Amino acid sequence: MRLPNRERAVVPEAKTTGYLLSETHPHGRHKASFFRRFGFVSSNPERLASALLLHATLHDVIKIEDTPFGTRYTIEGELTVPDGRTPLIRSVWFIENGEDFPRFVTAYPLGRREG
Repeated sequence: MRLPNRERAVVPEAKTTGYLLSETHPHGRHKASFFRRFGFVSSNPERLASALLLHATLHDVIKIEDTPFGTRYTIEGELTVPDGRTPLIRSVWFIENGEDFPRFVTAYPLGRREG
């Protein structure tokens, strides 16, 4: 199964610049190190957002979790990155109750494979 309404998915800029590419965020700084290693930079957060949207389009949902607030979808697969390698990541998306589009929550590396 693919992410529902993935063509309308949203990656908030705060998630890329303030979290995944932030070297000062308490939890994001470790992820920033990972994403920067593959060529993503905070001066171009749209590039990471586009890669995450493509990731959600190309790969199947591996886990669906219903919560009191909506449904969480987990996707695993290769991420297309600026330097051409293909690291494996897990991305998490959420569709809130009353909405019909997925919103990006987080992403992180899987294993040691880096392409």
